[in-house]
Amino acid sequence: MFEVADGPHTSRPRRGLTAHRQITTDAATWQAPRDRSPTATRSPSGSFVTRPPSGVHRLGAQVIDSVAQVGDVVVFSFRTLFWLLRRRSRWSVLVPCFHAIGVASVPVIAVTGLFIGMVLAVQTFHQFDAIGMATRLGSVINISLVKELGPVLAATMLAGRIGSAMAAELGTMRVTEQIDALSALGTNPIHYLVVPRFLGCLLLIPLLTLMADFMGVIGGAVISTQLLGIDPYHYWLHSRVFVSSLDVFAGVFKSYFFGAAIALVSCHRGFNSKGGAEGVGRAATEAFVWSFVMILFLDFLLGIVWNATYRTLWPDGPNLL
Repeated sequence: MFEVADGPHTSRPRRGLTAHRQITTDAATWQAPRDRSPTATRSPSGSFVTRPPSGVHRLGAQVIDSVAQVGDVVVFSFRTLFWLLRRRSRWSVLVPCFHAIGVASVPVIAVTGLFIGMVLAVQTFHQFDAIGMATRLGSVINISLVKELGPVLAATMLAGRIGSAMAAELGTMRVTEQIDALSALGTNPIHYLVVPRFLGCLLLIPLLTLMADFMGVIGGAVISTQLLGIDPYHYWLHSRVFVSSLDVFAGVFKSYFFGAAIALVSCHRGFNSKGGAEGVGRAATEAFVWSFVMILFLDFLLGIVWNATYRTLWPDGPNLL
């Protein structure tokens, strides 16, 4: 009869038992070491069960996912800028994107700007008329349009119309493996799909902003002078004195950042779409929501920077009174 070497789960055979029976007995009575995981507990039956994650664990996971998402967007943005500077896109790819982003968006942008100017005139007339400043109404309407409402609403309409469409289109290409096919054929997907859309949003949203400003000014003037009875001469006089070309430039300048944010966020959501048709719909929704959030954040940030710069360079600028 032979002996089994000592070990953590074996022992020397007892008298009357063979080595094979002793090893079998030890294996049957061996217990797994206790799981030290904080989410593992022993049930009354002796088995281990996993507790659901606590609120702290879920919060930590959300924070980590958010940080990783922001980092992914930053890397995606740098890759887009890299391919934008490295190689020029072909006109056969740029022209369809420019048409879809710019030309096809003119009607909705024009209607939005027109009604915003009309609504501003109707809502602010009674307050200004009560304090005897009805002729200053054009100053308030036009400065609000060219500095804030025109750029923001034009970008919002562009995010709803173009941002969601870009995310859905790229998301469909992702789930159907068309983007993978482009990579397999040696074509960089960022250069072929993202750069033309980025250029379209970056270059054409300033023109759409000017269209929204123009239609808003016309709408506000028509309602103020024809419906509310404000003298046209004083309406345009105060508008010309109070609203300067620098104010128009401020709105157009902000629109470049809005267009870049819409393109990058929407294309990133489409590129990272997954889960079939449901994932494509989710990508389109997230593209609009996050684009709108970025528009408001950038508007707030750029407004602070612009006002501080303006008051530093021109401390004696015009005022309403």
